[in-house]
Amino acid sequence: MAVTSTVSVTAAPARKNRRKMSKKKAPRTADDHPDTEMDGEQTSAEGSSKQPTTESPNNVQDDDELMIDTDVVPTLPDSFAPAFPPVSASAERTALKSETRRIPIPPHRMSPLKKDWISIFGPLTEMLGLQVRMNVQRKSVEVRTSKHTKEVGALQKGADFVKAFALGFDVNDSIALLRLDDLYLDSFEIKDVKTLHGDHLSRAIGRIAGQDGKTKFTIENASRTRIILADTKIHILGSFQNIKIARDAIVSLILGSPPGKVYAGLRTVSSRMRQRAL
Repeated sequence: MAVTSTVSVTAAPARKNRRKMSKKKAPRTADDHPDTEMDGEQTSAEGSSKQPTTESPNNVQDDDELMIDTDVVPTLPDSFAPAFPPVSASAERTALKSETRRIPIPPHRMSPLKKDWISIFGPLTEMLGLQVRMNVQRKSVEVRTSKHTKEVGALQKGADFVKAFALGFDVNDSIALLRLDDLYLDSFEIKDVKTLHGDHLSRAIGRIAGQDGKTKFTIENASRTRIILADTKIHILGSFQNIKIARDAIVSLILGSPPGKVYAGLRTVSSRMRQRAL
């Protein structure tokens, strides 16, 4: 019985001491609350950093797969590239499909076309290697490439040649389109320059043509071009620079400039052209 009593006596003051220790703690205020939370987070972070980290081998493999390979990929030598023999010229001709171009002919040019047909299809077949035929029902000339065609732009040259003849140019002047590469066709109307009606339009056409075609011939000789005056439409055949000179002279006549003033400008231009030629 004595032993039990001594145990109870010694146990009682120990509980009182715990209560006293809890009472002695200072109460928390509103200002101290966030600081204490930050301190707790810092201490927890320090504790977690002190603990040794162990990663599983699976995570390590995933990290290695996500790493970017910065090493330069070796290129294959030239010996590994496939080498094909060059394609023969005959194979290229057979691979290309034959192209056809149809050039319409005005009704008033059908008779000259029939008259000069030998002079027209001869250069097309001999110089360009094209196949040509006249379609009387459709009033057109059909041009087609063949196995004898050598140049890529032969079809376009042939079409320009026939179109120049259809516009009214002479056969000998049109053949120059086949022999020279820097010749072009330019067409415009009087109404594109100035809107004229009635007698004003007739006088403008008369100023361009001149008496017995004198003004037109003078412009052709000075600018080294060929001009066709078909009613209100004007067609010019020549190089790019010469076409510009002839067009400027014709525009001046349409706007009302006297022929004498245009002649003086053409003399100046022709003298400059001669100096450049020298």
